[in-house]
Amino acid sequence: MSNIFETLESEVRSYSRSWPVVFTHASGATQTDENGREYLDFFSGAGALNYGHNNPVLTAPLLEYLASGAVVHSLDMMTPAKREFLETFQELILKPRHLDYKVMFPGPTGTNTVEAALKLARKVTGRQHILSFTNAFHGMTLGALSVTGNSLKRKGAGIPLTNSSKIPYDDYFDGTTADFMWLERILDDSGSGVDKPAAVIVETVQGEGGLRAARTEWLRSLSALLKRHDILLIVDDVQAGCGRTGTFFSFEEAGIEPDIVCVSKSISGYGLPMALTLFHPELDVWEPGEHNGTFRGNNPAFVTATAALRTYWADDKFEKRLAGTIATLHTGLEKIAGSVEGAGVRGRGLLAGVIFKDLEIASKVAAEAFANGLLVETSGPEDEVVKIMPPLNVTDEQLARGLEILAAAVRTAVESSTLANA
Repeated sequence: MSNIFETLESEVRSYSRSWPVVFTHASGATQTDENGREYLDFFSGAGALNYGHNNPVLTAPLLEYLASGAVVHSLDMMTPAKREFLETFQELILKPRHLDYKVMFPGPTGTNTVEAALKLARKVTGRQHILSFTNAFHGMTLGALSVTGNSLKRKGAGIPLTNSSKIPYDDYFDGTTADFMWLERILDDSGSGVDKPAAVIVETVQGEGGLRAARTEWLRSLSALLKRHDILLIVDDVQAGCGRTGTFFSFEEAGIEPDIVCVSKSISGYGLPMALTLFHPELDVWEPGEHNGTFRGNNPAFVTATAALRTYWADDKFEKRLAGTIATLHTGLEKIAGSVEGAGVRGRGLLAGVIFKDLEIASKVAAEAFANGLLVETSGPEDEVVKIMPPLNVTDEQLARGLEILAAAVRTAVESSTLANA
């Protein structure tokens, strides 16, 4: 029998090559294939499933909504589901953090919110140039690709990606905030050849770029520098947000307030497409309909997003438990990295992993982990980092079991590489 996935689906598919099984069921931190084999899922839909698969506290209101005959698709029309989400987001997320943001619903994906942010920054400032960082990843549409660092992704555009420049991310050189002297000099020098940008876009943790995590003092220095030069700061919180680094927004620990924030992936809580672009009220210069999208009114996503916020972010209990899970994960990763010469731990929160000096190790570890029932992916320009993203509500037992499988996979991969190089 022919495999329809291979004969009909495009060659562009990727995850199905790394995990060549057919998944039929999922619950929490596990997925099951059609042969009945269960896998621990420390991939979490690339960060779109922060609360796990088919979370029952989200499934129940979703099924109730769908069975009620309520509006499913509404573009940007008003619905009770949208109203409840906006009210909940304001009361549980924005107000407690003293954040004064307007909420925009762009198209429902991460790259859509980035495109909206870039367009808005240019409209507000009247400037075209955007600065982004080495090893950044912001999405696959042309605007997002123009501020992405990955050469393979950029090459797929097929045209020149202009009106942006790349600058060094934290620890690209010597890891000191003095690195900003270079940027400040460029901004002050009319002969630098770099146009004054409309904005700088940054990930606090580079999810696809090797799990580099910016230090809080670096982020604060960046924010202060941009304020001095009247340049907008955009934080891409698509993967690092919604609790992934330990707080709802990944920039909270740094004590900064970006001008624009991009949110997607786990904002719906259920894996349903949804995205937000947040910005200060004075930046809300859009004309009605100037930026739109057919699927920005995904009411089932509003329903699950509201349920997720009310369940996990109504008080600080979930965040406190999350801190313990993060500590356990990083202790386990430090132990694993300590067993391999030249290895180290990267990332922050439950967006973390292990980098290996031997660039071939991480891919071998991911393959060995899959063979033993654990889903993890790789990250970085050379796939040199094993990336760990369990659900935020992963149980202690599941986390311990996942770390055991990962440790065994690392031992096997390192031993095979040692023998191959002997």
